[in-house]
Amino acid sequence: MKFDTQKVLSSEAFPTILERNLSRRGFLKSTSMLASSSILAGCMSNAQSIGKNSGALNFKEVKQGLDANLTLAENYNSQVLLRWGDALFPHSPNFDFSNQNQTSQELQFGYNNDFVGFIPLPLGSNRSDHGLLVVNHEATDPHLMFKGIKNAKGLNKTQTDIDIAAHGLSVVEIKRQMNEQGFYWQLILDSSFNRRITPWTDMAVSGPAAGHQRMQSKLNPSGRTSKGTYGNCAGGVTPWGTVLTAEENVDGFFTGDLTETNEQESLKRFGFSKDKKSWGQYYARWDLNKDTAEAFHAGWIVEVDPFDPNSKPVKHSALGRFKHEACNLHIAQDGTVIAYMGDDQAFEYIYKFVSKHKYKPGNDAQTRAHNKQLLSEGTLFVAQFKDNNQLTWLPLIYGEGPLTKANGFSSQADISIDTRKAADLLNATPMDRPEDVEVNPVTGKVYVMLTKNKARKPHQTDGVNPRSNNKAGQVIEIIADDADHKLDTAKWELMLLTGDPTSMVTFYHPATTQDGWLACPDNCAFDNTGNLWIGTDGCEAFDIANGLWACATEGEDRGLTKRFLRTPKGAELCGPFFTPDNKSLFCAIQHPGEDGSLENPDTRWPDFSPDLPPRPAVVAISHRSHKVVGS
Repeated sequence: MKFDTQKVLSSEAFPTILERNLSRRGFLKSTSMLASSSILAGCMSNAQSIGKNSGALNFKEVKQGLDANLTLAENYNSQVLLRWGDALFPHSPNFDFSNQNQTSQELQFGYNNDFVGFIPLPLGSNRSDHGLLVVNHEATDPHLMFKGIKNAKGLNKTQTDIDIAAHGLSVVEIKRQMNEQGFYWQLILDSSFNRRITPWTDMAVSGPAAGHQRMQSKLNPSGRTSKGTYGNCAGGVTPWGTVLTAEENVDGFFTGDLTETNEQESLKRFGFSKDKKSWGQYYARWDLNKDTAEAFHAGWIVEVDPFDPNSKPVKHSALGRFKHEACNLHIAQDGTVIAYMGDDQAFEYIYKFVSKHKYKPGNDAQTRAHNKQLLSEGTLFVAQFKDNNQLTWLPLIYGEGPLTKANGFSSQADISIDTRKAADLLNATPMDRPEDVEVNPVTGKVYVMLTKNKARKPHQTDGVNPRSNNKAGQVIEIIADDADHKLDTAKWELMLLTGDPTSMVTFYHPATTQDGWLACPDNCAFDNTGNLWIGTDGCEAFDIANGLWACATEGEDRGLTKRFLRTPKGAELCGPFFTPDNKSLFCAIQHPGEDGSLENPDTRWPDFSPDLPPRPAVVAISHRSHKVVGS
């Protein structure tokens, strides 16, 4: 079935600016019915110069649906590689749901897995059969972790310690094997690289905020050290073999009365408002009224070196403090490092960071030490989108424009800590929940996942956020001027306007099938031919499962989305990540069965045991005939 794209686009009044953006799309030349649409006039000239996409997506599309199972495209296998509670070390105890404790959890795979990064071994190689897997543990679902628990504030001290230990990151060495059924992966439990990072792990602080008075907490009085990481959403892998993990909804881990602090304005602007966790009941660091400055130790991009299990992760304050969804890098021709980031909340912003110093190729200790400093010094920018498809990157520099003492900033450290406030003053463009932001390794174009924003009113729409009451989100494309990501100007295009085409205005390739539409784009990844793979969080509001869709970014099939995977009920699809040869794909299945209960879960994936709850897990996906994923 093909959707009548012209009918869908004209199903309700749409802003003139959207019509102008739709007309710029180049993939529509094959659909003659669109030639008469005034909305799409002008698309033909743009299409003539675009060739076919080099990476064919020939898999048989998975049908829409919603059930308890993980469903893959035909001829593909999935291996449950790591589940909550699985052993990470030879001395790790086996998972025992009825007898959990903090010590065991610190030696086991954590809870809700989000970002997944694969880094080949040895360091600097391009191997696809041996490497380190680094996984974020963003949050927990206590009502599925402990019997008799209804919400996260009802945990006792023992349960709270387990809950804390289930956050952070896991690092594990893995090797790929092959048999007649396809590829499978082995965990190397006695690897010297294996590591658990938790909210108690010692860390360092770099950049403008390091040592600043506002960072001098009771727990970390120097302001140059920090304790742990939590709320870790997506992330990225650097060219020098480290991982960037993004601290997102950290406000929900704190208790306390904002009005009793001297940082009420700052805390409120970040989102601190409601007690959601029990941690502050037992530990002063998470009680705003006992150690307010600890709140400023959360909300950063953290760099982890998985090749040195004794290294201290570093919180990079130069990259700003907000609800980071991810952080992905691009190396300019002159070696300048560009970091792209989204702030995942309604009406928040898209950022980029441009390093002061240059990247050096090489993996010797001295070169890596240099490269690991690159995110500590540079300039942070925030995006301002114009309706004429132009974009300006506005620098967040102390003393420039409104970023002065008159507006409450005393130094660059204050801008790092109160990045949202600084972006407000520069009139950055409020977006529809910016999530993953990644650079296409083939074309150099940047893709932004905007999940949704139901709070946007009709008078608040603009070219890049064209729908009010936006329940389904969109994908935008940013094209750096002169292919130079250092410049403060760029162009943008609307790539997809997602959602159910039968009930709302959407924008898809005209060959999109009834199984190919998606909603609420969240995480994304690229294969090595430049195809975009989109994970979702929110599709169940449209009565379909979340999952993974593949989409060409160039050629005649540009924008044609095909469903590759369906998650179990209640789960979102996170952290898609390919091995260099594209023959293995890692995906995180986060919070399966989240809306159910222990007694009556929506699914018991992946164990399907009556004695076990659903367990978040990382799966490894491969073709049964060892072909590249997407074949």
